[in-house]
Amino acid sequence: MAEITGGQPPALLAIIRMIDGFTDRTGTIISWLSVPLVLAVAYEVGARYLFNAPTIWAYDATYMLYGSLFMLGAAYALHKGAHIRTDFFWEKFSIRRKGWIDTISYLVFFFPSLIMLFLISWNEFHYAWLINETSDQTPWRPVLWPFKFVVPLACLLLLVQGVSELIKSIYMARTGVELEHKEKVEI
Repeated sequence: MAEITGGQPPALLAIIRMIDGFTDRTGTIISWLSVPLVLAVAYEVGARYLFNAPTIWAYDATYMLYGSLFMLGAAYALHKGAHIRTDFFWEKFSIRRKGWIDTISYLVFFFPSLIMLFLISWNEFHYAWLINETSDQTPWRPVLWPFKFVVPLACLLLLVQGVSELIKSIYMARTGVELEHKEKVEI
């Protein structure tokens, strides 16, 4: 993160560092979901192909773990700049223009969309919890409310990181200085 110039309040930098640090820590914790995911897949492959004894739980466990890893990792991806961006024009824009585009995008699209998704997904989770909804996908029939809770939690994590990104983009738009340069991530 570059040093803030132009008399910017140190409290703003403290907020950014606090949010980014939170996202780094939660991203690291969430990344550990990959371990049980790999173990479940490996166990299922071994049971199915080596012993001809497939499990009834592996399909549910793997899609729930992968879905959770994907959704909960979105805030970390936003923080690291790993989301898709159209680079054809973006690289030619000035830092101020990039700041304005990001600021407007966060205010007009990002925050309203995530707030709506949070509210809708919270209702879905709450209803699943009230009726103790179970999956119809396999005979194992696990309860779904923990999995459905992942969506509003992911929205909340994204909203928190979005505040940091909005502050950074406003600063870019006003000063022409990047607080944090995000490297292009190739997929």
